[in-house]
Amino acid sequence: MKPSLAAGVTIEKTYRVDAERTIGFMGDAARVYATPMMLRDIEMTCRELLLLHLDPGEDSVGTRVELDHLGPTLLGMSVTVRASVTEVKGRAVSLDVTVTDPVEKVGQCRHNRFIVDVKKTEERLKAKAAKVKG
Repeated sequence: MKPSLAAGVTIEKTYRVDAERTIGFMGDAARVYATPMMLRDIEMTCRELLLLHLDPGEDSVGTRVELDHLGPTLLGMSVTVRASVTEVKGRAVSLDVTVTDPVEKVGQCRHNRFIVDVKKTEERLKAKAAKVKG
């Protein structure tokens, strides 16, 4: 982890709300940005921010999400996800996130991620898989 990973580090990403990012269960006239897709966009944005400040062989995984989906975003609109690091405690990172469309704020989130060593994580997963087989 680089010393540049500190409170205040921020990123903004814009996503187009295409059909894949919308709900379909209420019919085409009610296609709006789906909460699980908003969460996916938040997680990917936060991960991308952290990757800018990690060493080779490091990555991050989500550990907690508190998400409020505040309003609808229509199919074809864009959303901007703005994530800011609020705290770094060892390998634990907390972020505040806002999601806006051209009209209003449509989401807010507190998200925690944990910095991992990819090789060590692979070893832990192999050990768990061995326990399942055994």
